[in-house]
Amino acid sequence: MVDSFVSRDGSRWLPEYLSEIAVSCIGCGRCFKVCSRDVMHIRGITDSGEILSGGDGSDDDEVERLLMIVDHPGRCIGCGACARVCPKNCQTHITSHERD
Repeated sequence: MVDSFVSRDGSRWLPEYLSEIAVSCIGCGRCFKVCSRDVMHIRGITDSGEILSGGDGSDDDEVERLLMIVDHPGRCIGCGACARVCPKNCQTHITSHERD
Protein backbone atom coordinates (compact mmCIF):
# COMPACT_ATOMS: atom_id res chain seq x y z
CA MET A 1 0.00 0.00 0.00
CA VAL A 2 1.20 3.51 -0.81
CA ASP A 3 2.02 5.58 2.27
CA SER A 4 2.27 8.99 0.67
CA PHE A 5 2.37 10.76 -2.64
CA VAL A 6 4.39 13.59 -4.12
CA SER A 7 2.61 16.73 -5.28
CA ARG A 8 3.50 18.63 -8.45
CA ASP A 9 5.90 20.87 -6.54
CA GLY A 10 7.71 17.83 -5.11
CA SER A 11 6.37 18.07 -1.57
CA ARG A 12 5.17 14.94 0.21
CA TRP A 13 1.41 14.53 0.63
CA LEU A 14 -0.28 11.98 2.90
CA PRO A 15 -4.03 11.60 2.28
CA GLU A 16 -6.24 11.71 5.35
CA TYR A 17 -9.64 10.10 4.89
CA LEU A 18 -12.88 11.28 6.50
CA SER A 19 -13.95 8.68 9.05
CA GLU A 20 -16.60 10.39 11.15
CA ILE A 21 -18.35 13.65 11.95
CA ALA A 22 -19.03 14.54 15.60
CA VAL A 23 -22.47 15.45 16.90
CA SER A 24 -21.21 19.01 17.34
CA CYS A 25 -21.86 19.37 13.58
CA ILE A 26 -24.26 22.24 12.89
CA GLY A 27 -25.55 20.81 9.60
CA CYS A 28 -24.47 23.79 7.50
CA GLY A 29 -23.73 21.54 4.50
CA ARG A 30 -20.46 23.21 3.50
CA CYS A 31 -18.59 19.89 3.54
CA PHE A 32 -21.30 18.23 1.48
CA LYS A 33 -21.11 20.99 -1.15
CA VAL A 34 -17.33 20.63 -1.67
CA CYS A 35 -17.25 16.82 -1.66
CA SER A 36 -17.32 15.41 -5.18
CA ARG A 37 -17.38 11.80 -3.98
CA ASP A 38 -20.80 11.55 -2.24
CA VAL A 39 -19.16 10.53 1.05
CA MET A 40 -21.63 12.20 3.44
CA HIS A 41 -25.25 13.29 3.63
CA ILE A 42 -27.35 15.54 5.82
CA ARG A 43 -29.77 13.92 8.27
CA GLY A 44 -32.20 15.11 10.87
CA ILE A 45 -31.61 14.45 14.55
CA THR A 46 -34.28 14.39 17.24
CA ASP A 47 -34.00 16.09 20.62
CA SER A 48 -33.25 12.65 22.12
CA GLY A 49 -30.25 12.24 19.79
CA GLU A 50 -31.77 9.75 17.35
CA ILE A 51 -30.52 10.18 13.79
CA LEU A 52 -33.39 9.90 11.33
CA SER A 53 -32.86 7.91 8.16
CA GLY A 54 -33.59 9.09 4.66
CA GLY A 55 -33.81 12.58 3.22
CA ASP A 56 -32.76 15.61 5.19
CA GLY A 57 -35.69 15.29 7.59
CA SER A 58 -36.50 18.98 7.24
CA ASP A 59 -40.22 18.25 6.81
CA ASP A 60 -40.40 16.00 9.85
CA ASP A 61 -41.85 17.54 13.02
CA GLU A 62 -39.53 15.40 15.18
CA VAL A 63 -36.34 16.99 13.83
CA GLU A 64 -34.55 19.16 16.37
CA ARG A 65 -31.63 20.03 14.09
CA LEU A 66 -29.63 18.79 11.11
CA LEU A 67 -26.17 17.22 10.97
CA MET A 68 -23.93 15.53 8.44
CA ILE A 69 -23.21 11.82 8.65
CA VAL A 70 -20.53 9.80 6.88
CA ASP A 71 -22.43 7.07 5.11
CA HIS A 72 -19.91 6.10 2.40
CA PRO A 73 -16.41 6.45 3.94
CA GLY A 74 -14.85 4.19 1.30
CA ARG A 75 -15.54 6.81 -1.37
CA CYS A 76 -13.30 9.40 0.33
CA ILE A 77 -10.09 10.16 -1.60
CA GLY A 78 -8.41 12.06 1.25
CA CYS A 79 -8.33 15.49 -0.39
CA GLY A 80 -9.25 17.36 2.81
CA ALA A 81 -11.64 19.83 1.15
CA CYS A 82 -14.35 19.08 3.71
CA ALA A 83 -12.03 19.83 6.64
CA ARG A 84 -10.97 23.14 5.15
CA VAL A 85 -14.55 24.46 4.94
CA CYS A 86 -15.91 23.11 8.25
CA PRO A 87 -16.62 26.00 10.66
CA LYS A 88 -16.89 23.67 13.68
CA ASN A 89 -13.81 21.47 13.07
CA CYS A 90 -15.98 18.47 13.96
CA GLN A 91 -14.55 15.93 11.52
CA THR A 92 -12.15 13.09 12.20
CA HIS A 93 -9.73 12.11 9.45
CA ILE A 94 -7.45 9.07 9.41
CA THR A 95 -4.48 7.93 7.33
CA SER A 96 -4.44 4.72 5.31
CA HIS A 97 -2.61 2.97 8.19
CA GLU A 98 -5.47 3.74 10.56
CA ARG A 99 -8.26 2.55 8.23
CA ASP A 100 -10.17 -0.65 8.91
